[in-house]
Amino acid sequence: ARPVVPPAMNAARTGYRVFSANSTAACTELAKRITERLGAELGKSVVYQETNGETRVEIKESVRGQDIFIIQTIPRDVNTAVMELLIMAYALKTSCARNIIGVIPYFPYSKQSKMRKRGSIVCKLLASMLAKAGLTHIITMDLHQKEIQGFFSFPVDNLRASPFLLQYIQEEIPNYRNAVIVAKSPDAAKRAQSYAERLRLGLAVIHGEAQCTELDMDDGRHSPPMVKNATVHPGLELPLMMAKEKPPITVVGDVGGRIAIIVDDIIDDVESFVAAAEILKERGAYKIYVMATHGILSADAPRLIEESSVDEVVVTNTVPHEVQKLQCPKIKTVDISLILSEAIRRIHNGESMAYLFRNITVDD
Repeated sequence: ARPVVPPAMNAARTGYRVFSANSTAACTELAKRITERLGAELGKSVVYQETNGETRVEIKESVRGQDIFIIQTIPRDVNTAVMELLIMAYALKTSCARNIIGVIPYFPYSKQSKMRKRGSIVCKLLASMLAKAGLTHIITMDLHQKEIQGFFSFPVDNLRASPFLLQYIQEEIPNYRNAVIVAKSPDAAKRAQSYAERLRLGLAVIHGEAQCTELDMDDGRHSPPMVKNATVHPGLELPLMMAKEKPPITVVGDVGGRIAIIVDDIIDDVESFVAAAEILKERGAYKIYVMATHGILSADAPRLIEESSVDEVVVTNTVPHEVQKLQCPKIKTVDISLILSEAIRRIHNGESMAYLFRNITVDD
């Protein structure tokens, strides 16, 4: 007679577990919300810092043959969070997990995805490290640049928070039909246009001195001149680059007597948002909202928001910001655990992810 395999063993081979790689209670809040929606329990693991600063991870249950989802939100200590994720992924890989999927709502170092001043592309380095540690798939949300997906050697699902933020605008902002969507710089115009088209609202773009940066002014165009008697090969004379000149601040679009809703993907250093709010107030906007996916809100951001003309800052819980909310009551949170839990369920069951990307355009 053929031996009968106990149901428990069969379930263990084809099941899935959800782990949290964070060592702080505030950061595991999103993981708890996701597991509650899935009707699952967080996997048993211990993540802590030793006295010498090293990170140690211990997996307290068997994960052999299972799909493992590691939820990692990024607190202020970014580098510790990255090491926790890498070490946990490697520990699960050596424990014979079948697939290791990283759920990283805010992908760190995403702003370092382009070469500046002959520098390094740190985001690509991190992608390579995650693959080497054992990750086979990543679920993230609103990457700073969509081209970052090309850095990975495995699948990346870049989910969108815009449906949740749009719902907040429609349900929580009184008289939102009298609003105008604002891009605080020309770089954010595509995102703002997407919001404006979905809500059937007007669009305004701020352009000028407050948004100009000096990031690429020192990239070689101002190098010292060649030595006086140096030999120049014929035909190598390069045309002289014209120096950048900051234009006067302008708002392209009418915001007078309107509610202004500034949209962006990340709100970290808030000086540019505060400056944009002041300009919009001067142009006649009577209420100003800021909507962003990732509320990092570093350093003095809560105090600056509290003292500014901004009436409300709305962010999602991709990044823990409970301390900042205590410092600034203007900060509001939108929960996005629903879409993350649905993505986990669909990936484990081998279902299509297309439903989560419905009505998503290329520029969104």
